[in-house]
Amino acid sequence: MNKSKIFGSMLIIAGTTIGAGMLALPLASSGLGFGVASIIMLLIWSLMTYTALLMIEVHQFAPADATLHTLAYKLLGRKGQLIASFSMMFLFYALCAAYIAGGGEQIHSKLTSWFELDIPMQLGAILFTVLIGTVVAIGTRSVDMINRSLFSLKLIALVLMLFLLLPHVSVDNLVALPVHQGLVLASLPVIFTSFGFHGSIPSIVRYLGKDTKALRWIIVVGSALPLAVYLLWMLASQGVLTQGDLMGSQSLNGFIGSLSRLLHDPMIANTVSIFADLALATSFLGVSLGLYDFIADLLKRSTKPSHRVQVALVTFMPPLGFAMFYPQGFIAALGYAAFALVVLAIFLPVAMVSTQRRQVGLGGYRVRGGALGLGLVTLAGILIMTVQLLQMFDALPAVG
Repeated sequence: MNKSKIFGSMLIIAGTTIGAGMLALPLASSGLGFGVASIIMLLIWSLMTYTALLMIEVHQFAPADATLHTLAYKLLGRKGQLIASFSMMFLFYALCAAYIAGGGEQIHSKLTSWFELDIPMQLGAILFTVLIGTVVAIGTRSVDMINRSLFSLKLIALVLMLFLLLPHVSVDNLVALPVHQGLVLASLPVIFTSFGFHGSIPSIVRYLGKDTKALRWIIVVGSALPLAVYLLWMLASQGVLTQGDLMGSQSLNGFIGSLSRLLHDPMIANTVSIFADLALATSFLGVSLGLYDFIADLLKRSTKPSHRVQVALVTFMPPLGFAMFYPQGFIAALGYAAFALVVLAIFLPVAMVSTQRRQVGLGGYRVRGGALGLGLVTLAGILIMTVQLLQMFDALPAVG
């Protein structure tokens, strides 16, 4: 197997995972303490890696170019395919809503501080959507060229941000215990969403072919890279700010402001802000492009300018509407995205593997754990959905 392809595929997994969701982790886990937050991330990583390996098991008996929709139809029928399509669209819309809310908040903050303009928060969301939406509507090539530059800058900003923050870490902050036990459950949906990379698995299988051994290695190592980055990010953010500071931040701008006030170093706050801008832009570009192509295919629209405008409106107006009503809804929208991701990353892989195992018997590669493993990950998915529902009805404390 081509080592360059293996390395590139690992980076695809890592790049898909490390994005704007990373920004939500300190806010989602505020009040937990670094130790408890780290344990939850390790458990979520194990869950997502396990279900990704289930997808590799499913792909071994399908054509190399099979998509999730193809696999769902083959193993679960038309109903399974419809569930997969609806969940994919719901996930795309929820993530776009989160990124528009976060990006709009960042643009609003800069316009008010740089130019001393008194403008509504919603204007930032509109400007962010128009800016990114125009790039997406022009075509995939424009997204590719801009995304390459932004992604490179994002990696530089990430390294610089960690380099500046880590020297200010306090051991007392790191050893703090959870402020409220309910926050442990409340953090699950957002942390879970931050580890979503399953949508890229069919593309990697198509790129590499059905080399099960190589694919397993790629899944484990590729998903471990974001875990390492997340742990460093949590070490820096929760080590610098107390739980009280984190819980009082409430939003992305509030978090950056807390860092600025505590450290009295504008360079640190500016670096975190730049990383946030780049993470939101690159994540929004990738997700909205996927949603745009999905809508264009669904509506059977061509590349004509009038058709592109129609598809762009259907793509961007619903998530923009959410951001207009909930301009600080970055964390909330990521929580809603967990509903669809549970279906796509847990329920569908479990259902497809169960069906395939009954059809093929003991042949081929099998993920360890048997029926017990499938049952446990299903229960984990039900727990995450239940927590999000309880938060929606104020039965559990909301995060961020």
